[in-house]
Amino acid sequence: MGKQNRRRRTGRRAVPATGPVLDADTLTDPERLAEAIATAAMAAAQGDTAGVRHFAEQLAGPDRVRPEVAAGVERASRRIIARAFDFGWLPSDVHQAARRRLDEFAVGYLTDLMADHRAAFADDTVDEIWQAQLDDLGATVWWTPPHLIPWADRALLTGAEAVTTVLDALALLLRLPKLEPIRPLPGTAQRQRGARPAVDEKALGRVRGLLAKAESTAFPEEAETLSAKAQELMTKYAIDRVLLAVPAVDADLPGARRLWLDTPYTEAKALLIDLVARANRCRAIFVADWDFVTVVGDDPDLDAVELLSTSLLVQATRAMIDTPSTAGDSRSRAYRKAFLTAYATRIGDRLTTAAAATVAEAADRATLLPLLATHDHRVETALSTYFPTTRSRGITIRSAEGWEAGTEAADRARLDG
Repeated sequence: MGKQNRRRRTGRRAVPATGPVLDADTLTDPERLAEAIATAAMAAAQGDTAGVRHFAEQLAGPDRVRPEVAAGVERASRRIIARAFDFGWLPSDVHQAARRRLDEFAVGYLTDLMADHRAAFADDTVDEIWQAQLDDLGATVWWTPPHLIPWADRALLTGAEAVTTVLDALALLLRLPKLEPIRPLPGTAQRQRGARPAVDEKALGRVRGLLAKAESTAFPEEAETLSAKAQELMTKYAIDRVLLAVPAVDADLPGARRLWLDTPYTEAKALLIDLVARANRCRAIFVADWDFVTVVGDDPDLDAVELLSTSLLVQATRAMIDTPSTAGDSRSRAYRKAFLTAYATRIGDRLTTAAAATVAEAADRATLLPLLATHDHRVETALSTYFPTTRSRGITIRSAEGWEAGTEAADRARLDG
């Protein structure tokens, strides 16, 4: 196996693997070593697996990582993670991308790397969302530098295995596309000035309770009724917040949040999030290559969208599995994609209707409607600012029965409660 990793076959002739070449001067020069490691990571990003494995074996040897190698890895890694953050990626985004494409060792390495990056900045210059995401990942600096040696020891990796894992992790970072920044970078955040809309934990608690019941019930009609009631409560909460807000318009743009989707059927799932976002005064953009949706809106509305979308995805999947197919193709990809797309479309209609009815019943509509129009304009402006170039795309449906079953599953709710 070792020889196969060091050579690639082209026709009848074996050729040496490509990749960075090490010499004695490189190993003793931290800067040159960091550049060689970054070059190897780029080669890995471009698919040169054999060359990268060969480089890792040369660099680390079969046993424990040498201190000079660990120092070079640390220097290169810090630059590459900083590049990813400059490209608009947040800690949870890096983690979500990594867990879909790398093994647990590489995911753990990136978590430590993000903790190391954060440690260089004062607490009051780190955005609260940034910090919250790191806290959720359990990212802390637990080691004595250089990091690679204690990390490899804890993971029980040989030197070559450790360097190979690091190169795979860095290669993923180098493949990350540039995104529009939605939160300030560490070192640039400032304490909030003035009052911003606060999240009403009591209201969200009631919504969470309704959605928990919706997810636990075995009856689709009850689940959808509970979800509609949750939408009604969220709309009433939003109306109260708009009416009680300070009349002056906030000069800052609304915020944004990325929601990651698990395969398969990500297009249908993204459609559901888009429709939930629209029912809750937000807008959404789907990045299909990386399976996440960016939702733009005010923070309380973003909380509502995340809560309801997460619950409805659970409910939709269960309804899809539990709904029998008369043609016997309920397990086919075409049927399930059509089912989820139809379910999302119909649920979106019903949520929009529930939200509109709640607005129509508001006591102070003469004041409310202009405020909602101003809010919608701010969200549309933010969307065009974050995403200056977008394109629409459709979803191809190849199962009429799946579409009908999905529509019927979403139609069985009694929205009168």
